[in-house]
Amino acid sequence: MQADPVEKPRILVLASGSGTNLQALVEATRERDFPGEIVAVGSNRPQAFALERAAQAGIETFTVDHTSHGSREEFDAALRLELERRRPDLIVLAGFMRILTQDFVRAFHGRMLNVHPSLLPRYRGLNTHQRAIDAGDRVHGVSIHFVTEDLDGGPVIAQAEVPVHPDDTIESLGERVQEREHLLYPIVVRWFCEGRLSLSGDDQVLFDGEPLPRTLTLPAT
Repeated sequence: MQADPVEKPRILVLASGSGTNLQALVEATRERDFPGEIVAVGSNRPQAFALERAAQAGIETFTVDHTSHGSREEFDAALRLELERRRPDLIVLAGFMRILTQDFVRAFHGRMLNVHPSLLPRYRGLNTHQRAIDAGDRVHGVSIHFVTEDLDGGPVIAQAEVPVHPDDTIESLGERVQEREHLLYPIVVRWFCEGRLSLSGDDQVLFDGEPLPRTLTLPAT
């Protein structure tokens, strides 16, 4: 008698924009040996192209429009209901441009990842490429981190460095950072789905059950 197939970890992606990181994750999860499955893609913007990308890939989509809710708390409560209905094992923020409330973040502690376009802890928040250029940085990059109540301050899992060229613009630097995002994010999501990556109760990143001694870093090429 054939055993029932083991259900893969359920990934839910939240995005607000064009969804290039979503596309990288969709392509990665199509690989036969990928240990997780994207079960839904949600957005706070009904016209987000990320939703179109998901629909083209045959993935369920939903929208919780933040403009239809009177407060951040009301929006988060509505979003939380949509997420819990779909029973995600992992929530992946891929350009999701909303600041989440503490209650929301606590509800999914250890199950929510974010990508941030800088080498955290440098340049939390917005306009990271311009800030790196203005500071004269020679190296910029991207960070993948667990989401905690500290905005862009959750424990960093992995980073990829990007060289800053003397003639860089926001657009040229941003393109190279995005390329590294598309490479790094699926790797980290794979680790989580394989059970190798977790977050302790005191916000310590664990890799294969042991505290991660330092952030995993892909050097600039």
